[in-house]
Amino acid sequence: NFLASPPLVVAYALAGTTDIDFSSEPIGFDSEGLPVMLHDIWPDTGEVNRTINSHVTREMFKTRYANVFEGDNLWKEVPVTEGAQFHWDNDSTYVRRPPYFDQMSRTPPGIPEILEARILAVLGDSITTDHISPAGAIAVDSPAGRYLSHREVEIKDFNSYGSRRGNHEVMMRGTFANIRLRNLMVPGVEGGWTLLHPGREQMTIYDAAMRYAEQETPLVVIGGKEYGTGSSRDWAAKGAALLGVRAVLVESFERIHRSNLVGMGVLPLQFLDGQNAKTLAITGEEIISIDLPSVGDQRVKVCLTRPSGDRESFNARVRIDTPKEWEYYINGGILPFMVRQLVD
Repeated sequence: NFLASPPLVVAYALAGTTDIDFSSEPIGFDSEGLPVMLHDIWPDTGEVNRTINSHVTREMFKTRYANVFEGDNLWKEVPVTEGAQFHWDNDSTYVRRPPYFDQMSRTPPGIPEILEARILAVLGDSITTDHISPAGAIAVDSPAGRYLSHREVEIKDFNSYGSRRGNHEVMMRGTFANIRLRNLMVPGVEGGWTLLHPGREQMTIYDAAMRYAEQETPLVVIGGKEYGTGSSRDWAAKGAALLGVRAVLVESFERIHRSNLVGMGVLPLQFLDGQNAKTLAITGEEIISIDLPSVGDQRVKVCLTRPSGDRESFNARVRIDTPKEWEYYINGGILPFMVRQLVD
């Protein structure tokens, strides 16, 4: 990716390539075949200022913004309801009331226990937020596609995950649904697939998460280095939390995604140096229990129960890095924290 000013973009377009050194190579040639350098056509500061002073006026802004809040006829024809609160439309497939505050108590729940959790996915290095929460097209045969089809949305109107980010039902189904995701629990298979345990039944990650939710089984995601790299996509943390993921255990985190996980009440854990899923022989079949950390703890014990019944334990680093993040985590995330602050 390249970042350039608009005039520089035009200059590269005129040159026909980005593989050019404008300081020594011509941008093109004039009608007489003489080289034209970028500095020959680039305006100086005085010329730019004279153009601005001649053509950009106060009246332009006054005229443009005089009716900015009125909108056009299409905007004026949008039906609205009166009142101080938003009226959720249960039939909407774009904007739905999210469940972040359902069953929220007045007082913080404290640090949650994570006992006998199942592993939803074992992932490799450089898992991006787009792997976790894709923004692209919604596949017809995906959980999100089936959800929309069930609500009589035509395939041509599916649009993208990014456009339906106001509907948690779509975004939950899209979490870990990137067609290029590789879950090491299902070798050789690409996409949002996993194995439901016990039984090793292969199904989509969303469907497995819902089955685990019916059993009130907490979930853990295992990863490698640079987990959550890429754009700071909030739904990468929100979607995981809504699927029932209570902890993410990886070799290293991208900074913002780690913070977003805490903000959604998901415990970020990091393998100690020299340890990872491979060295600990984690396959995804294990049952995981995590000792209850105390505020400020930097390490916590993780207990594995193998399919054979054998038990092993190891320490992991707690990546709740600041006192304020501990407050968020104790409250179940930043959203309940803010609501309780407003109420108090």
